[in-house]
Amino acid sequence: MDLKDVGCRARFLIRDRDGKFPALFDAVLANAGIEVVLSGVRMPRMNSITERWVQTYRCELLDRTLIRNHRHLFYALREFEQFCNSHRPHQGIDNDRPLRPLPTPKVSLLDLDR
Repeated sequence: MDLKDVGCRARFLIRDRDGKFPALFDAVLANAGIEVVLSGVRMPRMNSITERWVQTYRCELLDRTLIRNHRHLFYALREFEQFCNSHRPHQGIDNDRPLRPLPTPKVSLLDLDR
């Protein structure tokens, strides 16, 4: 409601497929010029994963960088995405990076005891 006063406009609203949102809710938003985007089917954790990703961008990139314009913002986002997916170690198998192949196993599964 306050976005109109500062000259901003919401274009999209992302929501889940819960039954508490009637068709009238979507109609009111469409009348205001806001497109409703539904989350995926049977994806209950989608919202939490998206919020975590946005929080990572905000805390690790945007809180530490002075953004000059849209071009600089998109450049910084691309560089940070490249850093997250190729350089920064993740808490996975042997702290391996996601874009590298998995390391060869040290022990064969056939050699393990039950």
